[in-house]
Amino acid sequence: MESILITGASGFIGSFIVEEALKRKFNVWAGVRSGSSRQYLKNRKIHFLELDFAHPNELRAQLLGYRGTYNRFDYIVHCAGVTKCLHPREFEQVNYLQMRYFVDALRETNMVPKQFIFLSSLSVFGPVHERTYQPIGPKDSPRPNTAYASSKLKAELYLQSLPGFPYVIYRPTGVYGPRERDYYLMAKSIRGHLDAAVGFRRQDLTFVYVKDVAEALFLGIEQGVCRRSYFLSDGQVYNSRAFSQLIRQELGNPWVVRLVFPLWLLKVVSLLSGFWARQTGKPATLNADKYKIMKQRNWQCDLAPAVNELGYAPKYNLEAGVKETIAWYKENGWL
Repeated sequence: MESILITGASGFIGSFIVEEALKRKFNVWAGVRSGSSRQYLKNRKIHFLELDFAHPNELRAQLLGYRGTYNRFDYIVHCAGVTKCLHPREFEQVNYLQMRYFVDALRETNMVPKQFIFLSSLSVFGPVHERTYQPIGPKDSPRPNTAYASSKLKAELYLQSLPGFPYVIYRPTGVYGPRERDYYLMAKSIRGHLDAAVGFRRQDLTFVYVKDVAEALFLGIEQGVCRRSYFLSDGQVYNSRAFSQLIRQELGNPWVVRLVFPLWLLKVVSLLSGFWARQTGKPATLNADKYKIMKQRNWQCDLAPAVNELGYAPKYNLEAGVKETIAWYKENGWL
């Protein structure tokens, strides 16, 4: 039985990767921070490993403690990170520096796995091909325009700079599914009869269901790929109304007031929201980074490498994914 460590296991994507690893009969270790919720990690077969990514010396000691009993992990999936912060510098601290501390500790303790799988983001490429709307591809030059995307790109570049290091990078587009909270807020708003959109120019959106992300990672393990990067989506392109229309359908088509906000107004609101978040000490869903993401018009990406090299074939289109997601929200009392 091969072993796999999944960091950020208590999070939205991480918890689904844990479930997929269990289905595939891996010896599963959930990497969590002290105090992390284990709400979705109830399976008795899960082993837990508390990791302190912020303190390199403590991190090395924790890894050496594991190695003394179990040797090393066959595979590591690094999901740990942040998507919301009070201050932009926190993105770099967590998403880049702490990943670097982790990788350095693995190398120093002779615990480099067969694959080090890093969850990045399509957003590292920023606003690309916004006039032609052609898919973003691996030959395009990244132009991150958010603190989050910049931190992810720095992490990618560090992995790529290490000679022979067995990284595999996945760059999913908008990931949704049960347990996810940002798209839940959209559903909650629509249930409350308000549907908001941003900007009047064409916007091509892409999405990927969380279970398809998890499966893609294990396809990469099966194929034994190394030092490669892949985009992930469901292979379809959607307009700006598609997601909300499907949510309405699953909620029984409640009447809604549809508001379309000009970008300048969204920018003002996002700046005010960010200011209020810093005053209250609570990260806001809408902030300067989120504004730039919502402003971006082209989210198409090239799936050919994932399809050809991994055999990636998404099982969920947006209609099927939203149906399952809304059903979960209802069953668990979120809606």
